[in-house]
Amino acid sequence: MSYKQLQFTVDAQTAEELGDALMELGALSISVEDAQANTPDEMPLYGEPGMIPTQEAWNESVVQALFDNALWQQYPQHTEAILAELAQAGLAVDAYTEEIIEEQNWVELTQSQFEPISITERMWVVPSWHEQPKDLPEGSICLAVDPGLAFGTGSHPTTKLCLQWLETLADDRALEGQRVLDYGCGSGILAIAAKKLGCGSTVGIDIDPQAMIAGAQNASNNHVDVAFHLPDHAQAFPKFDIVLANILANPLQVLAPAIASFLAPSSALALSGILERQASAVIDAYSPWIKLEVCGINDGWVLLAGHRLSV
Repeated sequence: MSYKQLQFTVDAQTAEELGDALMELGALSISVEDAQANTPDEMPLYGEPGMIPTQEAWNESVVQALFDNALWQQYPQHTEAILAELAQAGLAVDAYTEEIIEEQNWVELTQSQFEPISITERMWVVPSWHEQPKDLPEGSICLAVDPGLAFGTGSHPTTKLCLQWLETLADDRALEGQRVLDYGCGSGILAIAAKKLGCGSTVGIDIDPQAMIAGAQNASNNHVDVAFHLPDHAQAFPKFDIVLANILANPLQVLAPAIASFLAPSSALALSGILERQASAVIDAYSPWIKLEVCGINDGWVLLAGHRLSV
């Protein structure tokens, strides 16, 4: 099966209405993106994480509509008919492009974009469909975590920082038998890594129900036992020896009392999702419970970590 793709560049305020009209005219799918994306003139919609939005929306949008190409085989003037219908609806467009999109194996195409990721010399994130890298050092750990609807595939600097911190604890034998909490677990990658590195019971908490599904599936793929729960069930748990939270600076500050409530005496805490310029504010937010320090930097992001004093 082949598809006909029509692409329009319009004022951003028109994009949604145009997309709806194209669906009414038989489009199988609609995508909308910034017309200036990946160009020197691109303006970020939300700026850096944790900052106030810099603008309400981009100025121009590219609207792509995918149709069954059989319509054009039966009626070669179908594009002109669509444009006439749009004009009649008050959505006249000055310029457009069209092309034929051939049938592809979309699953294989998507999977081909995700290669194994090296976290450290002996820790790798490997999609479940991919072969493990060859000639890995003895004792290497491969985390089978697939891209999905929950955040966390190992590619982001903040995830790498947390995984590297966990490996450091494992090297010092500080993970053995420890109770670990991954707060804001997403895909569950940190909880799964902690389990594979030798910790004791492990729990992942997230506000997103999709994270419960993704986490459970990824834990199953890695043959480890991790419990995933929504925050409503969190207070039933005892204190944890190690707590990780890879979110963003603003929510980390707001959640400081909640996250600190899970810390056992002498427990360790690691926080990431924090830009270098945000580190001092997050450190201050947690100072009533624990002294945090910058323990890692990667591409402008930092990991804060510390051990709670016995109380």
